[in-house]
Amino acid sequence: MAAAISNTEEEPTCPICLGLFNVPRQLPCAHTFCQSCLQSYITSKEHEKKRCIECPVCRKTVGHFTENKPTSEWASSFPVDTVIQCIIPTKSKVDRVCDACSSDGSSVTATGFCVVCEEAMCDDCAKFHRKQKMSKAHSILTMAELLSNPQNMMKLAEGFTCLDHEDEKLNFYCNDHKIACCGICYFQSHNTCSKVRMLKDELSDLLRETKTSEIIEDLKKLQAHLKKFIDVKESNIRDLESQVNGLTYQIREVRTKINTALDELEIKVMTEGKRIHKEADIRTQEENHQCLSLIHAIRNSQLLCETVHKYGIDIQKFLTAEKIKSQLPLYYSQVREKYERTDIVTVQVTFTPLLESVLSLSSSDIGKLVTTNASTLFIPGLRKPTKECQVEKVETFDVNISGNTPYYSGITVLSRDRVILVDNANSQCILLNNSHQVVTTYKLTEKPCDICVVGDEEVAVSLYDQKKIHILSVRNDVISPVRTIATKYECYGITAAGNGEMVVVGYCGNYKHCWSLIRDGREVSYSDQYDSSYGNYYIALNNSKTRVYVTVSSTNSLLCFIMDGKKQYIYSPDNLKSPRGVTVDRDDNIYVVGYSSHNIHQLSPEGCILQVITTGVPHNPWAISFDNIRDTFIITNYSEYTKLHIYQLK
Repeated sequence: MAAAISNTEEEPTCPICLGLFNVPRQLPCAHTFCQSCLQSYITSKEHEKKRCIECPVCRKTVGHFTENKPTSEWASSFPVDTVIQCIIPTKSKVDRVCDACSSDGSSVTATGFCVVCEEAMCDDCAKFHRKQKMSKAHSILTMAELLSNPQNMMKLAEGFTCLDHEDEKLNFYCNDHKIACCGICYFQSHNTCSKVRMLKDELSDLLRETKTSEIIEDLKKLQAHLKKFIDVKESNIRDLESQVNGLTYQIREVRTKINTALDELEIKVMTEGKRIHKEADIRTQEENHQCLSLIHAIRNSQLLCETVHKYGIDIQKFLTAEKIKSQLPLYYSQVREKYERTDIVTVQVTFTPLLESVLSLSSSDIGKLVTTNASTLFIPGLRKPTKECQVEKVETFDVNISGNTPYYSGITVLSRDRVILVDNANSQCILLNNSHQVVTTYKLTEKPCDICVVGDEEVAVSLYDQKKIHILSVRNDVISPVRTIATKYECYGITAAGNGEMVVVGYCGNYKHCWSLIRDGREVSYSDQYDSSYGNYYIALNNSKTRVYVTVSSTNSLLCFIMDGKKQYIYSPDNLKSPRGVTVDRDDNIYVVGYSSHNIHQLSPEGCILQVITTGVPHNPWAISFDNIRDTFIITNYSEYTKLHIYQLK
């Protein structure tokens, strides 16, 4: 399997077949595949009923086909990736028709390419081109000359076109949204933006800001991580086979007393061990192939970025870098979610305490084969620690809905860059897509306080007056009720504790508050009650679910508990006033929102201040939610009501 990498180390390869591209077709998500591989994938996955497909690499839904278009033609309807086609090894054939003849509906093979006009030409058109007064001095290269020089090959690549509007060139750049767009996009979506310029006028500045070398280093780092994943898994399979074989010798050492029973146990161990090894080997082959597919996709991005950066023109350099830069968060997400940890399978025999009387026992009484899956972090520091990152505000967007003036008291981040809010003023949940547009709303029976993700496509909403927690499904971007959990006291802040469990903080009466762990719909453990005035309370857990953090607005403090309910420390500085939302990043650093102090406090897990964020923080910030995949957090605020603010750790 490792040979699949080394054989094509410096050549762009298809993430499906892992070989050199044959007619590369690019999906709207910017991932490229062989046309035949893509067609086989479309056919095998039975996409016909949905009339759309999912990208084999990023799983993004791409392509929507009409009823009269057969699935056999879907792959060929995607555009050829001309840049990939140009950096395929020179032995590959360049099939290009004459641009002049094709304008008349003819399909004549091109034999040359005018460098000035950037058009492919057949022999007749080339002769005519040389006779014209305006073009007789133009340099026309033969296809052989193009193939012999990568810089010439890049000239074959067609100009970048808009993914939303076919054949429209990307001529504008919107600095407000940091995106290149075509003329139609400009008039439809960006005509009110304040910083829209012609792309060619911005290229020199944009190229300096793009930092292509850093993008290439990130791509190399991701590949190294994935290759290490494959090495560890394959080493585990080799070790697993040795472990299974070694267990038979362990059994034979005690055979003098338990000969008959151990003979039976040996057979079971060998049979079961081989089955486990076979199943683990099959799983590993599948996982490693997926990992290799991602490596090839990332390496394609790297090679594309390097080649265009070295030989392409400025617009190609910038747009290629921007396209690949947009893929980096997805690559990091896939690597962190699926490949940062790997399960190491081991086997051993456990014997019962009844060895003295084993002669009267059957093999099942003596012992059994035990399989262990131990997850290990084999590459630390895929990204730098978040405590070393600088916080930068990157976006503010408006979520204005019909009804009373909204009050977004809770927020959480879902998969696929979606966001879900609870609107206390209008007693509803609001689901936003990855463009921060409202997808759907759901009316609640009472005013909500907070929300958290508790499972696969499920969220929990706390309703304090009703002393209830609503579990809602957000599957397929539709919000629907699942079940309701009753609590013994008014519940405010809520957070997930893993395996469907959740922790909720609430008001117990007599100016007392406490938090409790909810499992299987029942409160199973409590913290000690602590004194505080009636107010707003939010809660968060560290990533290992061993510590609980609770904000108490009336005492301007953050309380830290351990899971047995005992208080560990209190954080209450002078510059933290009326704290509201609290969240934890991937490194267990804590973020506390100061409602009246108009700031955000970043703390270490032990409660030591790392920094106080004031730049770009809105007046009266309220709820906060951290996205561990993209190192961003979103906050709501009470003063601007409908606005949400996104911050990036860099």
